[in-house]
Amino acid sequence: MLIRKPADIRPSEITSETNYINRRDFIRAGAIAGGSLIAGAAGAAVIPDTRQAALSGIKKSEFSTDEAPNSYEDITTYNNFYEFGTGKSDPFRNAEDFKPRPWSIDVSGHAEKTGTLDFEDFMKPFDLEERIYRMRCVEAWSMVIPWVGISLADVVKHFQPTSKAKFVAFETLNDPKQMSGVRWGSLDWPYREGLTIEEATNPLSILAVGIYGKSIPNQNGAPIRLVTPWKYGFKGIKSIIRINFTSSRPRTSWNMAAPQEYGFYANVNPSVSHPRWSQARERRIGSGLFADKQETLMFNGYGEHVAHLYKGLDLRRNY
Repeated sequence: MLIRKPADIRPSEITSETNYINRRDFIRAGAIAGGSLIAGAAGAAVIPDTRQAALSGIKKSEFSTDEAPNSYEDITTYNNFYEFGTGKSDPFRNAEDFKPRPWSIDVSGHAEKTGTLDFEDFMKPFDLEERIYRMRCVEAWSMVIPWVGISLADVVKHFQPTSKAKFVAFETLNDPKQMSGVRWGSLDWPYREGLTIEEATNPLSILAVGIYGKSIPNQNGAPIRLVTPWKYGFKGIKSIIRINFTSSRPRTSWNMAAPQEYGFYANVNPSVSHPRWSQARERRIGSGLFADKQETLMFNGYGEHVAHLYKGLDLRRNY
């Protein structure tokens, strides 16, 4: 099954996180008092509690955009996370009972330090930063998201890859008991992604653990996910359980599913159309029903930081 194009209508406009949570708490309280359920497109679902644990010690980053972030509602209710369903609202509805603790991450391959670490031990050496990044989906919609995360370059350096490590491969949890979408054959599970070692150590690459200063919600990839803002969103693998330093280019899920449509690099490139739609323009989620689409920028506007990674590479053939 291929990534579906989104509908042109969004039920929400920009809403502050505080107002959104207050409104959700009011609705949720009413639902509990009345014993009622809120109906979704695929059936009834209890409105989840959207409050997340606050994160501390967050530093600001020089790499953040000065564009206004999308609302908390937009970011947490309009998602691609096929492990919880193929619809945009499916992850919001279906990930409520997902348990991102306890959690461990297995580090393997060509590195001096390897092994399985508890999530807290994995995070301990690294500083949290807020990175407000543009996010461009391959489906020609976009957001601006205030991530909280750790530098992937620092993570790579910490595990001391050897000269044989040319790529970094990532893998998502594969749990059909918790992840309803895994019980369907939309992709070859588990979800897999990868970067070159140069991409992984670029200053823009992060592993995100939060949004809006709080721990990342289940539907957005709890407890930890990859963010590379110059690439299409499907590169942003969620709920990571495995990191492998490898000498050969790893197989990646969407490239395996449809290699003619989804390349390994997946760099945002407005001059290279998807086989079924143009990538020249994008629809900013939350901008309103009648807002004009905006032009898509090469490398999603991050070319000054990443263009050198692809010097000499044909970006039309190596999409």
